[in-house]
Parts: sequence; C-alpha cells; structure tokens
Amino acid sequence: MISKHTLYHCLVCLLLFLAPSTLTAADMRVTEQAVATRKTELLNQVRAEKQEAGKEALKSRQKLDTERLSLLSDIRKLKRQNSAAQTANKKKRAELQRLEAGRKKLQKQQEQIDAVSRELIGFMRVNAKDLDALISQSQQSAFIQDRGTFIQRLLKSENYPDMTDVRNMTTLLLEEIQLSGEVRIQEHSLVSRSGEAVITPILVLGNFTTAYRTDEETGFALYSEKSRRLFALSRTPAGSVQSRIERYMKGESITVPIDISQGSALRQISSGLNFVEQIAAGGPVVWPIVGIFLFGLLIVMERLFFLLRRHINAEKLSEQLNTLALNSQWQACATLLKSYRGKPLAVVLSTALKHRQMKREDIENALQETILGQIPPLERFLSTLGMIASIAPLLGLLGTVTGMINTFHAITYFGTGDAKMMSGGISEALVTTMLGLAVAIPIMFSHTLLSRFVENLIAQMEEKAVAFVNTIEKVKEEYDPAA
Repeated sequence: MISKHTLYHCLVCLLLFLAPSTLTAADMRVTEQAVATRKTELLNQVRAEKQEAGKEALKSRQKLDTERLSLLSDIRKLKRQNSAAQTANKKKRAELQRLEAGRKKLQKQQEQIDAVSRELIGFMRVNAKDLDALISQSQQSAFIQDRGTFIQRLLKSENYPDMTDVRNMTTLLLEEIQLSGEVRIQEHSLVSRSGEAVITPILVLGNFTTAYRTDEETGFALYSEKSRRLFALSRTPAGSVQSRIERYMKGESITVPIDISQGSALRQISSGLNFVEQIAAGGPVVWPIVGIFLFGLLIVMERLFFLLRRHINAEKLSEQLNTLALNSQWQACATLLKSYRGKPLAVVLSTALKHRQMKREDIENALQETILGQIPPLERFLSTLGMIASIAPLLGLLGTVTGMINTFHAITYFGTGDAKMMSGGISEALVTTMLGLAVAIPIMFSHTLLSRFVENLIAQMEEKAVAFVNTIEKVKEEYDPAA
C-alpha cells in the first residue's frame, strides 16, 4: 500500500522531467545531477516506503487473515447457535402448541365451571330471595331483631356467596320451620290501639295468629312486614273470643281461636263496617227505609199479638158445643161460649145460638152479617203492611238512582282515575238497594203469613158456623118432625 508522501515525490519528479527545454545546459547538468541525486533519494525513499508499505500490508494481511479466521469462527459459532436456536424454537413451538391446547382445554373447563357457578349462584340467589320473602312475611321476625340481614348481601350481584352463607341460610330456614310449629307465650313489645308501644304477654300460635292480653283488654295482634312489629287489631274481638283467649293464656283451656289465613281474616274484620256504619253509608234515603221498617215491624207485632189472642182450638170448641146442642143443653152452650169472650169464632157461634129458633135462612143471614163484622178487625193494617212491602224496594231504587247520580258527578269533576271518589256514590247505591230489599222481603213474608192466618180464621168461622147450624137443625127435626 503506497503512502501519500511517496506519491508526492513521484509527482515532483514528473514535473522536473517535463520542465521546458529552454533551461541552459549547465543548469541542466546541475539539474540532472540534482535530479539524479534526488531520484536516487526518491528511489531509496520509495523503496523504503515500499518496504514499509509491504510490512504494513503484511501486517494488515495478517490482521485481516486473523480477523477473517475469527469471523469464520464466529460465523461457525453463530451457525451452531442458529441451529441450536432453531432446534430450541421448534421445541418451543411444539411446547407452545401443547400449552395452547392445554389453555383451550382449561378455558373450556373454566367455562363449564363458570356456567355451573353461575347456575349455582343464581339458584342460591333465587332461594335467598324466597327465604327473604318468607322471613319478611313471618311474624316470628317481630321477636328476633335484625333477623336475616345477611340475605340482603347475597341478593347483590357483586357479592359471591360462600359456604358460610349456605350454612346461614340453612340455619335460618330450620329456625323458621321450628318456630312456625311452636305455641308459646312471651313478653314482647306491642303497638297498642292508641299507638303506644307497650310490653305485654303475647300468645304466638306458630305463623298463624298472635294474641295479647293487657290489664285493659284482650285481642289479636297483626304483624307488619315493613316495620317487622306487632300492632294491636283496631277492633277488639267479641267478649266470648276474648274470654277464650284469656283462659288459654292462663292455662285454663286447651282451645283458642286461630286465624288460619295468617291475618287476612282479621284484617278484613278490622276494616269491615258494622250494620250501623253500613246504614249510615247509604245516604239520606236510608232513613225513610229504616222508618217504614220500624213502622212495619210495629204493625207485625201488633197483628201477631191481636190474632194470637183471638185464636182458639176451634175443633175442641165445636165438638163440645155440638155435644151440648145435641142434648138440648142450650144454657150450657151459652155458658161455654161466654167463656171464650172476645174470640171471633165464639161471637159467631153465639149469634147462631141466639137465633136458633129462627129459620135456617135467617140464621145463616145473621151468621153472615156477624162474620162480616168480625173481618175488619182481623184484616186491620194488613193493607198498610202490603203497601210498606211495596214502598221499601222503591225507596231502595230511589237511593240507587241518587247514588249513581253522585257517582257520575264525581266522574264529571275528577275523572275515573281515583276509585275512592266514586266509591261513595256506588256504596250509597248498593246499600240502599240492599236495605230496601232487606226491609221488603221480611215485611212481605209477614204480610203473607198474617193474611193467610186471617183467611184461615174466616174460613174456620164459616165452617164451624155452618156445622153448628146443621146441629141446630138436626135437633129441631128431632123435637119437631113437622118442621
């Protein structure tokens, strides 16, 4: 390899050779010697530099050979590493494929486990919801504070139930089963009818009924799901029911009233209206109906008292009277009839006895007149009673019409969105109809019975009168055959 210094000397020599020929001969000789000397120096220098360059080239070549050998060694090493890496890569790929297959298998197993877990969690939450509803509706929760509060945590979607929750649910359900079959008396808080909380003995009949006994009263209690407290029924039960509850709580009886509907029947009783309240809900038309009912009731009672006092054993009287008449014991007949003073039949038969000497036609005319005279007192007020029986349903219909008018007025002003606004008119309409029929039916029934009773009395008077006339005529024929 030639250095830059050697190239520079070569260029100088070329310039000298190419110098102009106008130089002088002396100068040329001097120049030639100088050039020769310089040439020799330059040649020596070039040789030296060539040798130096050769040495440097040899060193470079040796270095390059060394580096080439090193590179070849590195290449062979890298090839071996590459081959090893490819072999390892193949193993890794095979391992990756195996792991991928395992991952897919595990993922499938995880999906199956997740599906089973979701189903199990859903099943537990459904049962937790059912258990929460059961506990909320159970009156046993009024006696146990914070009962089943852990269930609310299970119902939240972000919470995962564990075996502790399962055990708690099982324990709570078993506890509810046990308490629902117990009958016990215990001191507990109760909201009285006046709204005050009192501590009193409470009779717990499973999950059906609770009853209480205080110094002032005895009654049933209702369980409130919202507050989980016991409230005294707004109305106390009948005295006989209270007595039975008290005797059971004192241990004097083995039976006690129970509401198997778990409070529904008691709520209906407490919210129901008594007879007086129902009548008051019927509006102003109710009072005329009640008035005519009382008036009709007085008529029925007066008629019953009147007719029963005038009723006698007609068969017995007729048999005794005919026996005496056949023996011509007329004075005894008169005495017998006087003992039945005021009785219509006795009055009619006394008329026949008084006119026994007259002809049959005259006797019958006299009897007919007497019978006609006895009918008005017997039929007195019966037409009035029939009129009342006809007026009562008409008044009920009038109340129905007025109630429906009030209902339509409420619909006109307030629409049909609020049922309570219409319930007053509908209640008035139904109550008056019911009350009108309730009054008309018994009065009509009483009128029919009384009318039939009067008809029987009239028929009885006619029959016994004719029989007595026949007896009189028979006696006449025996004592006066010419007659």
